[in-house]
Amino acid sequence: MSAQPLQHVLIIEDDEVIAKGMARHLAVAGFEPTWVANGVAGLARLRHERPDVCIVDLMLPGLDGWMLIEFARGEGIATPLVVVSARGSEVDRVHPFELGADDYLVKPFSMRELVARVRAAARRGVRAQPPDRGDPIQLAELRVDPISVQAYLGDASAGLTPTEFRLLHALASESPRVVTRDELLQRIWGRRQTGRDRTVDVFVRKLREKIDARAPHHVFLHTRYGVGYKLEPQAK
Repeated sequence: MSAQPLQHVLIIEDDEVIAKGMARHLAVAGFEPTWVANGVAGLARLRHERPDVCIVDLMLPGLDGWMLIEFARGEGIATPLVVVSARGSEVDRVHPFELGADDYLVKPFSMRELVARVRAAARRGVRAQPPDRGDPIQLAELRVDPISVQAYLGDASAGLTPTEFRLLHALASESPRVVTRDELLQRIWGRRQTGRDRTVDVFVRKLREKIDARAPHHVFLHTRYGVGYKLEPQAK
């Protein structure tokens, strides 16, 4: 029986010491790591090699990590992206998820944790992409359109990011059922809920700003406390 090929991990990190440490620990764990030191070269390798997992620093020369994630997801590259960064505020951590990242580690982190996160990302495989076919879902003045990957209030675009759209579409597809936070985390972000994970709540808050606050006649997003959320038009 032939041996299974090693899973390829692309490391995009400009700190040579950190990058070589990651590569060494990943190799010991059974991965095949490669390293590039700037965002332009990293995006090119990501485009052409399609690794099993990509580790991305945010503060990169040439092309920063935020732009790299946005370009990759905009081009339909579905490789799991694990962000590593010294920036640890809630805003810093949430924004890469909005752009399409799959995980986030704040420096300094243990190499054992990095390997575990990469292994989990590799096990999940390529992330679910925004729906690119199917009929629009119409709920009162709200239209959720998987063809354009956007939501509309009347004729006006809600200006959703890809992740915001995936969350709204998941809720619209189940309307009026209450969808649990854990179910949404697994479906959209590919991970189980932990006690401190507020990812779903943060993104629902953003949807409320873009949908409920602007809708002329209805409120759509509703909380079932301790359970999750549902999407259902209720008159204002």
